[in-house]
Amino acid sequence: MARVKKKKRSNLIVILIIEILIIILLFAGLKVYKTMNKIQHNDDYDSSIQLNPEVEIGGYRNIAIFGVDSRENDLDKSTHSDTIIVASIDNKTKDVKLASIYRDTYVNIPGEGYNKINAAYFKGGYSLALSTINTNFDLDVKEYVTVNFEAVVKVVDLVGGITLDIQENELKYLNGYVRSLNKINGTNVPGLKSAGTQTVNGTQATAYARIRYTKGGDFKRAERQRIVVARIFDKVKSSDLSTINDIIDEIFPKVQTNLTNAELLSLAKDVFSYNIVDQVGFPFEPDAHTYNKVSYVFPINLQENVTKLHEFLFSEVGYLPSPTVQEYSTYVEGIREQ
Repeated sequence: MARVKKKKRSNLIVILIIEILIIILLFAGLKVYKTMNKIQHNDDYDSSIQLNPEVEIGGYRNIAIFGVDSRENDLDKSTHSDTIIVASIDNKTKDVKLASIYRDTYVNIPGEGYNKINAAYFKGGYSLALSTINTNFDLDVKEYVTVNFEAVVKVVDLVGGITLDIQENELKYLNGYVRSLNKINGTNVPGLKSAGTQTVNGTQATAYARIRYTKGGDFKRAERQRIVVARIFDKVKSSDLSTINDIIDEIFPKVQTNLTNAELLSLAKDVFSYNIVDQVGFPFEPDAHTYNKVSYVFPINLQENVTKLHEFLFSEVGYLPSPTVQEYSTYVEGIREQ
């Protein structure tokens, strides 16, 4: 029982590391290749990544960010991706949009059948996870980054904390999670004394991202997590080289990706031009309930959600989903209504 509780706590920490990683990658060019080689590069499965044949997306670079729960720093398959974010970069404007996919979303995993989307990484690593994202949502994501939950508190502290607007109904839950994190990390970080806009440290920011008991539940929690990434992004962009180097040293050994060092550098060259302009949770219209005694997040009309996703990420109005997505949509809607 203790192990189960410990795992649940650690799952909720993953999101911050994932979102911070987007920033770290953009700063990769500030370190020499020797440092970048601390990253675990992986290109074993690239040829098996599936896309729906009708899908053509030009002008954008799409990267999947996976967060896995692994205290042993095992970043490959046989671990669930408890955080899944698609980061879409407009090649012309350098604007970045983030779509976080709810981990319990009911999808068709190629070759495995219908299940929660986070099971795809467990069953087939990043290749199957990317194939699942692509075939269910008509995307063309071939690049990925995976990271575990370690070091999140320290990274936020290294940037001097972030500014958050804490609501009255969030305060008691935040402080409760601060106490939990203190037990896990062997620290004695104080809670917040009042609500309002204030600078929070790494422990407090992580606690904020874990809150799930206010109105909106997990969906509101995902929104808080996206707020955190925007705040960290702004702080890192204004940090000095020494701080950035410290962050990279903390994160890079805990990263796996199929991006080469040259590709990381190609991202880094425009680092100060990148701006996170919007972020959203997906599906846009979710229905969370149990099916066969298992809790899932069902898209309310997957086809319409995919159309909205393409409009959000690529400003593509009136996108018509592929026959594959239409087929999946019909099936999922039938299951959802049972």
